[in-house]
Amino acid sequence: MIRTATTTSSGSHRPTRLVLWYGQLTTRRKLLRRGWSLVGVPAAWVVLFLLIPCILLVALAFCRRADTRGEIVWTFTLENFHRLLGYTSDGWSGDYLRIIVRSIWIALVTTVISVLLAYPLAFFIASRKDRARYMLLGLVMVPFCTNLVIRLSAWTILFSSQFYLARFAVWVGLIGEDMPLYPSSFAVYVGMVSSFLPFAVLPIYTNVERMDWTIVEAANDLYAGRWRTFMHAVLPQTIPGLMAAIILTFIPAMGTFIVSNILGGSKYMLVGNLIEHEFLGVGDLPFGAAISFVLIVLTIASVFLLRRHEKAVETA
Repeated sequence: MIRTATTTSSGSHRPTRLVLWYGQLTTRRKLLRRGWSLVGVPAAWVVLFLLIPCILLVALAFCRRADTRGEIVWTFTLENFHRLLGYTSDGWSGDYLRIIVRSIWIALVTTVISVLLAYPLAFFIASRKDRARYMLLGLVMVPFCTNLVIRLSAWTILFSSQFYLARFAVWVGLIGEDMPLYPSSFAVYVGMVSSFLPFAVLPIYTNVERMDWTIVEAANDLYAGRWRTFMHAVLPQTIPGLMAAIILTFIPAMGTFIVSNILGGSKYMLVGNLIEHEFLGVGDLPFGAAISFVLIVLTIASVFLLRRHEKAVETA
């Protein structure tokens, strides 16, 4: 609690404004100094390791590489973005655009499947007793305690031709004899959903745990069916959790590259793989920065549209 008062110090006709801050009498200047001392280190950390790298990334996206040695020419040019759109000296090619569209599609499918699985799971966990609820939440959190590469490597074993999943796929005619389930797009989708499902479960569960169930009881008292009860009493209360789950799943799914590297056999190119290839493979830093800049813009635009849709739903 903050209260202000004005007083005049002895020997000076200048009034001094005192601030009562949670039972402690101080001045506004000292209060601001204390506030800056608390937020100074985190703010410097954000500026140094987030803001400055982003500014350098954007500046690098409008430069060009001089030669095959990777030297950068710091002149303003849109050459990297023209190349990303497919326009080169050899003509037009849609390879890069196909990679971007494929990445957006996989991120959308991953988000939809993750949310569809996480929504009933969150209600199931929230309906359990305390002991069972904490155990189930712990099981959801277990993947965060294991390295992603280890988890994806485990899927390569499960999808191998000697394991039962591949044998079942052969039996139903999905794949040929002695063929593994990876590298394939199916393996990539499974790896994406298994990797990002916890990001969808936790925000929905948090929202479900704080639901006002008296609204559901009121809908039942008014003889509303299950569908109407869900649409008018349950779903509107879980919209914030759903939007958070979509954002937390879609954003990392857009930029991932390790899943497609391992389960796609380095042949299933996504935007993240393309950025990795340009930065670490061929050393074309300006073009890699341009792709990263486009990915950041697409991510921010997606979040903005989702937040706008959430506000429209809340005011409807």
